[in-house]
Amino acid sequence: MNITTVGLDADDTLWHNETIFRLTHDRFVALLADHGDRDFIEDRLAETERRNLRLYGYGVKGFTLSMIETAMELTGGEAPPRVVREILAAGREMLAHPVETLPGVDEALAALSEKYRLVLITKGDLMDQERKVAASGLGDLFAAVEIVSEKTASTYAQIFARHGTGADEAVMAGNSMKSDILPALEAGAFAVHIPYVITWAHELAEAPEGHARYGALDSIDALPEWIAARA
Repeated sequence: MNITTVGLDADDTLWHNETIFRLTHDRFVALLADHGDRDFIEDRLAETERRNLRLYGYGVKGFTLSMIETAMELTGGEAPPRVVREILAAGREMLAHPVETLPGVDEALAALSEKYRLVLITKGDLMDQERKVAASGLGDLFAAVEIVSEKTASTYAQIFARHGTGADEAVMAGNSMKSDILPALEAGAFAVHIPYVITWAHELAEAPEGHARYGALDSIDALPEWIAARA
């Protein structure tokens, strides 16, 4: 098999992201502690996020709006101005948070870029994702950067046709089984799951065990060797 293109997820595959969201979750729960216990507040926020994904998409801005909406619901529409200010401040801090690449990323991407066309494929807010790509220092290693509203089989098929030689000669690597692995396999690509320490509940899905084009690695360090064994 001739592999020409490697697609890579960004958040929680190349750099930390979900841990930043979890810290903000903790801050939000503390703000609304008078209106329920942690599980109750977390469940209400998750429900609001699910409802708003189709409207706001993925990213910090949509998450911030969902926090404000949840706060209004929990307080009967009477959230104190202090709470709203705190939520907005938390959102701004998330958008300005430094980008910290995960261990082994720099070396793995440098090795992969010598042999394959690299394409960054990520969901989220356009401005925030562009900021993180620039701040990561990895941008020059990618032949293309695709910031999409959703990752589907059609998304991968189009991207790998546009920036490569088709999905059947491409590999997609990422931490989300739902977004990075299953739709990439459906498109005909190889897909490698590299889990992060925390997985957002909306990205959970069953692993396609036994699929001929599926692989699972503990770290991105092993990705170049995994691909070379199939190229």
